[in-house]
Amino acid sequence: MHSPMLQHINLQTMSSNVVRVAVTQAEPAWLDLAAGVAKTCTLMTEAAHNGAQLIAFPECWIPGYPCWIWSRFLDVAMNVAYIKNSIALDSPEMDQIKACAKSNSIAVSLGFSEFHHNSVYIAQVMIGGDGEIKSHRRKMKPTHMERTIFGDASGECFSSVVELPFARVGALSCWEHIQPLLKYFMISQREEIHVSAWPSLTPHTGKSDLWSMSAEGCHSLSQTYAVESQSFVMHCTAVITEKGVQAMDTSGGILMNSPGGGTSAVFGPDGRRLTEPLDSTSEGIVYADLDMSQIVATKIFADATGHYSRPDLMWLNVCKKVKKMVQPEDETLIDTVE
Repeated sequence: MHSPMLQHINLQTMSSNVVRVAVTQAEPAWLDLAAGVAKTCTLMTEAAHNGAQLIAFPECWIPGYPCWIWSRFLDVAMNVAYIKNSIALDSPEMDQIKACAKSNSIAVSLGFSEFHHNSVYIAQVMIGGDGEIKSHRRKMKPTHMERTIFGDASGECFSSVVELPFARVGALSCWEHIQPLLKYFMISQREEIHVSAWPSLTPHTGKSDLWSMSAEGCHSLSQTYAVESQSFVMHCTAVITEKGVQAMDTSGGILMNSPGGGTSAVFGPDGRRLTEPLDSTSEGIVYADLDMSQIVATKIFADATGHYSRPDLMWLNVCKKVKKMVQPEDETLIDTVE
């Protein structure tokens, strides 16, 4: 239900442009690359058959988020299996996903563990309905225990927002949504739809665990991003079942230690929730029809990188250079600054 004010503005001054999106809430195929690709294509096909133009997958959807890192400091066998089942950007598995996007004419925001010369990175690609990769990015800074497995991004973290036929779409992973400067850079690129990708999210216990890391806290970060950016936000989470708990051996851990974790949702550009929740233990796809004119109606009141900005007082410098381990002496270290 729209507020009377926004409804009046929309009806009186704007023609409707509706985009149908799909947000997955599903369990990864833990540590099984082939099964993960197959499940990805199944969900993409289902969403396309239901009219979706864009589908979103959670953080590290392939081969599943490494939940065990919050339970024990080191698990060599699990880590090796994780690396071997991560997906390379230039690989037959990624080609399979791209082909599925093209055959279904659906755009895909895919979160995955990126395999690169035996190192792994938390990554996201945006694949267009033509099957081509429009952007590839890595998480700027893995969060806390994630650093025991994943490497940092360089300038790749800024390759985020792309122009698709129906909207400008961007994506960030998990606690990148508490990075104010990164968020400001994203907002400055005029996102209209934002994919907020998360792993399974554990409800807050009411005890000493951080509320900000809980399902409720992370939910609020996605909602806040919608308010700050005046974009539609696809809050995408994974489910973990008892099978997943056993596969990750997390029953004694502080996070992802029991079935659940699904809190997928879509938020409007004024922060309101537009979708009904699925049960936290259930797999499914959350659909929403986005009236893009609501972005304009919301930005009338405040536009943080437009009429509500003060570049004469505050501005942001961004280095988009991808730094290499070996730098030829005659090359400039930093060649792109905004």
